[in-house]
Amino acid sequence: MTNRDFVTDGLYFVGNATMVIRYGGFTLLTDPNFLRRGQRAHLGYGLTTRRVREPAITIEELPELDGVVLSHLHGDHWDRVARRHLDRDLPIVTTPHASRRLKRHGFGRSRGIRVWQRHELTKHGRTLRITAMPGRHAFGVTQRLLPPVMGSMLEFGPAGGGTDLRIYISGDTLMCDELKEIPRRYPDIDLGVVHLGGTSLLGLATVTMDGAQGAEWTELVGPRRVVPIHYDDYTAFKSPLSDYEDRAREHGFDVHVVERGTSMPLTAG
Repeated sequence: MTNRDFVTDGLYFVGNATMVIRYGGFTLLTDPNFLRRGQRAHLGYGLTTRRVREPAITIEELPELDGVVLSHLHGDHWDRVARRHLDRDLPIVTTPHASRRLKRHGFGRSRGIRVWQRHELTKHGRTLRITAMPGRHAFGVTQRLLPPVMGSMLEFGPAGGGTDLRIYISGDTLMCDELKEIPRRYPDIDLGVVHLGGTSLLGLATVTMDGAQGAEWTELVGPRRVVPIHYDDYTAFKSPLSDYEDRAREHGFDVHVVERGTSMPLTAG
């Protein structure tokens, strides 16, 4: 893989929740995770999960970036490779919790935003608006063991206002009442990117959507197209992609599975 292989406007899938999104002159990286197969991601409190699929590229093969969107600070979303090798001057839009910790590691342009808060990037007369969406990684006692998580609404448009492409990335959330506000505020979503996997902690708690919840999420937010990610890279994932595909297609959802190392074109409307 080389930089010239990235399409001008497209969603390139690296693996897990890591994507390179290029549109309207912006190049954005999500949840950077470049551990190799067999390496372990740290989830806190001594918990780890082993990677079983190789990422499509190495971190050195990334194109020039305008920013990073980070849903939360877990080792399968922000790993030691990213911490060591990403440019510390990159803007990173994430939760306040993650931002504070990243700044301690020298990422001084980390920006923590709370739910419904927005951060903007502007370039060549274009604007990318990044708004934090609700997310809940777990319920009850388990919630206190996990870092705060956010979804992200990405809106691309001219600097003077307006939106010509809207992408909603779920982040590592379960279905919760807070998500119901999203379609009320954003009834017109071009592309939904849903984190799946039915991630299990010690076999006791599920902390990401399985196929059934993913289909429920898709029905709730109503994107024109949906791309599933975060479903088979680690041993903690227990719900295969087919669980989601079967349910989603039964409901007539327009599901696009983007294979690692390939891109899906992004077009306005």
